[in-house]
Amino acid sequence: MFSFKYMPLAAVAVLMPAGAFADDLVFRFDNNSSYTVVELYASPSDVGEWEEDILGRDVLESGESARVTIADGRRACEYDLRVVFEDGDSIEDTTDLCETESYAVTD
Repeated sequence: MFSFKYMPLAAVAVLMPAGAFADDLVFRFDNNSSYTVVELYASPSDVGEWEEDILGRDVLESGESARVTIADGRRACEYDLRVVFEDGDSIEDTTDLCETESYAVTD
C-alpha cells in the first residue's frame, strides 16, 4: 500500500497587484517508496483531465527526489496528484500545493 505525506509550508503573506499573474507552485517530490516512479501528474482539482506527465522521459528511482514547478498561470491551489509506478500500479491524492513544501510517496 502506498501513501502520500506532505509537509505544510509556513504561511507567507505576499501583496500582488490585482492584474499580476499567479506565482509558480514549487514543491519537492520525494519517492520514499521501494518502486520507481515512471509518471507523475498534477492537475487542478476542478479540471476533469490529467495534465501532461511531469517526468516526461525521466523516472524517479526509489529514494530520489525532484523539484517540481507548476507554472501554468492558474490561481488554483488544490491539485490532484497521480503517481504511476514501474509495475503499472498508480495512486491518486489531492493536496493544497500552495501550502506544500514537500510531498512524499511511501510504501
